Amino acid sequence: MKIRRTIPPAAAPLKPGDIIHGFEGLLSPRKWRNKMERELKDYFQVKHVFLVSSGKAALTIILQALKSLSPSKKQVLIPAYTCFSVPSAIVKSGLQVALCDIDMDTYDYNYELLDDAVNPDTLCVVSGNLFSIPSDTERIVDICKGNGAYVVEDAAQAMGCRYKDRLIGTVADVGFFSLGRGKNITCGSGGIIVTNSEAIAAAIDTLYIQLAEPRFLENVREFLQTILLALFIRPSLYWFPAGLPFLKLGETFFYRDFPVKRLSGMKAGMLWNWRRKLEEYNQKRRENAEYYCGALQPESRSGMIVPASSLRLPVMAISRTVRDTIIARSSKQGLGISRMYPTPINMVEEIKSNFLGKEYPAARELSERLFTVPVHPLLSKKERKKICELLSGLNESAECFCGRSRQLAMGASKTS
Repeated sequence: MKIRRTIPPAAAPLKPGDIIHGFEGLLSPRKWRNKMERELKDYFQVKHVFLVSSGKAALTIILQALKSLSPSKKQVLIPAYTCFSVPSAIVKSGLQVALCDIDMDTYDYNYELLDDAVNPDTLCVVSGNLFSIPSDTERIVDICKGNGAYVVEDAAQAMGCRYKDRLIGTVADVGFFSLGRGKNITCGSGGIIVTNSEAIAAAIDTLYIQLAEPRFLENVREFLQTILLALFIRPSLYWFPAGLPFLKLGETFFYRDFPVKRLSGMKAGMLWNWRRKLEEYNQKRRENAEYYCGALQPESRSGMIVPASSLRLPVMAISRTVRDTIIARSSKQGLGISRMYPTPINMVEEIKSNFLGKEYPAARELSERLFTVPVHPLLSKKERKKICELLSGLNESAECFCGRSRQLAMGASKTS
């Protein structure tokens, strides 16, 4: 374990005021949860909001509700490269995981394949919105109409971001967000469900009223854990948890089981000024992403498309070997460059037997070549420059996708 400033790959800061209001929420849970629900309805312009214990809990409840509305349909279609929590929620809901390969330029579905993947047994299609880059949700909706399938927006990485003129999460039948520690904003953990559909809201409400409230001692334990998170997520102290192997930070897991509860009042309290933080943090992420893209190839800066608030800036190396070299060099300097999901979904150990004989080459290639660069608000200007110097100093070249179908050659220019 080396004591030094170490940048987390992704982070949403928690401030002393958030902790104080979290304590207030601990004492008055219903008040703070109701406050959050009202504010979220106003911000997203939706009729129905449900607050739960995590993003995967949110998706689980959505899928169980949709299953109750279309009991004969069993398949949930998802991108072949996405967070392992998505298939975890599908399996927990008693449904079948179905996959469609992606487009390497956009991280969205390969829509030529999606047309054929949706069938009469498809309960719903889950959009990706990976790295805050919007999926073409309207196109997904059009494809699903002919088969009577629902569309669920996975906005876990895209809270506050827009698809055309609408906020991601509000375009399709139902959407969900994550409040985990590396998301756009955080209260330690949590999930949000939003919908304008009366039928879906009624089905969700039937499940929601049965959810357990976190117990007081559980709230106290999570309150203390969140205080530790607020302290140790900062680069000056992140070296400590990053150096403890048993914490398994940065690893991706398929969860066979996980709690599905209501969001605690304590965590709702920590979100007391969530809207201001969401706008502030997303803007900072955008500025950092723009800096990297401009610094690494200034001549391409004009007209460049940058993700609205990417939680991590996605970068494609020319090979897995180059990707691993970059990450190893970053690790020695504590610069926070890391890989994303280690395998495509069809190679997840717990469910890979369901996909024998099936290949998803774009998803596999992404899992082997992709790495991510930190853009979060805790990143300093000096650290941004060091990251650019590391990437520009490589003899090998890489490609940086700074938005939909936009590429940069890295390694050819100097940091400005």
